[in-house]
Parts: sequence; C-alpha cells; structure tokens
Amino acid sequence: MAPGALPGFRDFYPAEFAERAHLFAVWRDVARRFGFVEYDGPPLEPLELYTKKSGDEIVAQLYAFTDKGGREVALRPEMTPTLARMAAARANALRKPVRWFSIPQLFRYERQQRGRLREHFQLNMDILGEPGLAADAELIAAAIEIMRALGLTKEDVVAKISNRELLEAIWKHAGVKTEQFPAVYRIFDKAEPGKESVFKAKLEEVGISAASAAELVHWARGRRPQDFLSFSDSSAFVQQIEWVMGLELHLEALGILDWIEIDLSIVRGLAYYTGTVFELFDRKGEFRAICGGGRYDDLLEQIGGAAMPALGFGMGDVVLGEILRSRGLMPKAEPALDVWVAYGDDSKVQDAMNVARRLRARGRSVEYALGGQKLARQLKAADAAGARNAVILGKEDFAEGKATVKNLEDGKEMKVKLDQWIESQ
Repeated sequence: MAPGALPGFRDFYPAEFAERAHLFAVWRDVARRFGFVEYDGPPLEPLELYTKKSGDEIVAQLYAFTDKGGREVALRPEMTPTLARMAAARANALRKPVRWFSIPQLFRYERQQRGRLREHFQLNMDILGEPGLAADAELIAAAIEIMRALGLTKEDVVAKISNRELLEAIWKHAGVKTEQFPAVYRIFDKAEPGKESVFKAKLEEVGISAASAAELVHWARGRRPQDFLSFSDSSAFVQQIEWVMGLELHLEALGILDWIEIDLSIVRGLAYYTGTVFELFDRKGEFRAICGGGRYDDLLEQIGGAAMPALGFGMGDVVLGEILRSRGLMPKAEPALDVWVAYGDDSKVQDAMNVARRLRARGRSVEYALGGQKLARQLKAADAAGARNAVILGKEDFAEGKATVKNLEDGKEMKVKLDQWIESQ
C-alpha cells in the first residue's frame, strides 16, 4: 500500500483546492482594498530566528534539523520573525507606514486537534512604523471586512478586543505583584467563558488573594469604556481609558462597532504583545479563534534590530474553512471547462485539435478526447468534467462549416456556423 499524507498534513484534491483558492482570493482582495501589498519569504529559516524571539523551548514544537551545510534550520512556524528580518534589512528605504500581507504555509510539530494541524496556510496582515491608535482600528476593520466578504455577519462573528497596558493597570490596582504577571497571563490565556469559578480558583493557586482574584474575574469580560471611569481618580488609568474610548470612536467611524466587544480576558499567549490585542470568534463558540493579533512595538528591534512600532494579525485557513462549511458559505466549485470539443469519428481528431486551439487563443478552457471514443462516451466525459458547452463536429456539418453546440446544463442544442461561433467566444 502506498503511504498516505503525514499526520497533520493535507492533500488538496481539486475540490479542496478550490475552497483554498476561494479563501486566498478573498484574502487578497480585501488586503488590496485596504492598501496592503503582498510579500513572501523562504519557508526554511535559521533556527536562531525563532529561538531569539521565543527561547530554546520552542524547538520542541518545530520541524528543526541540521542541513547538509551544518546549519541549524527550521521550517517556518510563523511569519512575524521573517517579516522582522526583511523589514530591518530595508528599514530606511521603506515608505512608512508599511502595509504588507502574506499567505505563507506554516509548520508546527504539535498535537493535532480540531482546528489545528501540523501545517496550515495563514493570512498575515501587518502595519509597521505607525504608533497611533488609528492603525489598530484599521487592522481590526480589515479582519472584519474579510468576514463580510466571506458572507459572515455580526450575528456569526464577534471581535473581542483587549489591551495589555489596561489589563496590567487593573491587576496592579487589585494588588497583583509584577512578578506574578506571567502566571496570571497564562491563566487568562486559557480561561474559558462561563467557568469563572475555575478561573478564580486557578488565580488563587498561584498566590493571588481571594479578593484580588474576584476583582480580576469581575473586570475580565464584557466591559464598556464607561465601566472604567471608576478608576479615573488614578492617573495610571487615564491613558488606558482614553485608549478604550478612542478605539471605539475609530471603530464606529469604520462602521464595525457592532462587531466588537471589550473583553479583557483576551491576552494572547505570546509574550511580545505590548498594547492592543484582539481575537475573532464565532458567536456560537463552536470553534477555536478565527484569527488573533495585536501590537508588538518592541519585537522588530528585538529580532531585526530596527526600532519600529508594529502590529498585525494571523488568520488561518483551517478554522475559517470549518466555519464556512458549517454555515453553508463555502461556494461550490465552478465548472472546470468552458467547452468540450466532441467529434463523430477518429478522422476528426485533428479538426477537434484545431477548434480547441482557436478557442484557447480566445481565453476559453477547452478539452477534447485524446483517444478514440464513441460520441456518447465523449459527451459523458464532457459532463463529468463540468463543461458548460460541448461543440460537436459532425462529419457532414463540418464539411459545410457548421457544428452543433450543446448546452450541458439544460441540454438545449443549436446549429451554428463554426467560424462565427468561435469568434463570438
């Protein structure tokens, strides 16, 4: 028996490839409409590029090896380090702000589960060189516009937005010590809606007092800007409250405020985020996050050596495909062929080739039987190939410059002058 695909990897037969192509087309169209330009980098990078950002512990999650030149390398698990390296190489020459997007295939050696494989394609959209809040709103708007373009609505999807600086200000107000922040971040990152008692218990397990844990849980979910006004007597909160209110004004101007929830339980597990963070979810809670991202103002300098504020998001094809299929929004594949050229007997195969050549020159997709077949079998093959029309070259008709065109969708036939019909295509 021939070996199948490796665990966690996918074969893309034509039907699955058509779904992937649909996602890519929407991603590229929305990115273009928001003024982003496409880039790419190598799928194999120096291992140091990833350990520099995430530490040596990440190696266990990577497809990493020593190449024939003795270099320690890895298949890319994410795109941000490559982006940082590339941006740093031309930092002075780039027009700011940089609006770049990419659709890389990414690889991680980790446990498979629903919505997570060992390889996937991911849309990355990033804005570099702009520290202002408008960039945060613009990036969130792009993610939501993709949802709209795919047929999803605000009843299907919610964007949950948080801010690490505001979150840490609340933690300090509640008496959490700075050295406890990493443990609290890990707990927040894994907190599940509707399990507040478990959430609170885990906070207490890492040394947070019961009163402080209760306050953290209270402020974690479903907040509006005015909810934070009770902190306004503390200067530590002024800037963060202005962030919440300013972001909502921008999102309202962009027409997406009704897609948004302020949810301070969203922290994004990666330690490099510095401000705004957000994730998109289906409102039914059936799937993993659709996408996630935020601001990482220090990362480009850390990896590439170029000090530049930055923010971005990643949106994978696996979860998004599952949601679209569950909602009946994944379009069926279009017919693969415009025309099938059928012929009555083997003496007409070269005439079929000539007709196919002329139609292809006019941009039509065309197929014909490469081996001798009876006409009925050719028409059956045309239907199986998804052809819209079959042009039938009968011996007598062809001698008179005519042919029969059959619409394979409704079965209707018409006699045409072949040259005129080809020129009309």
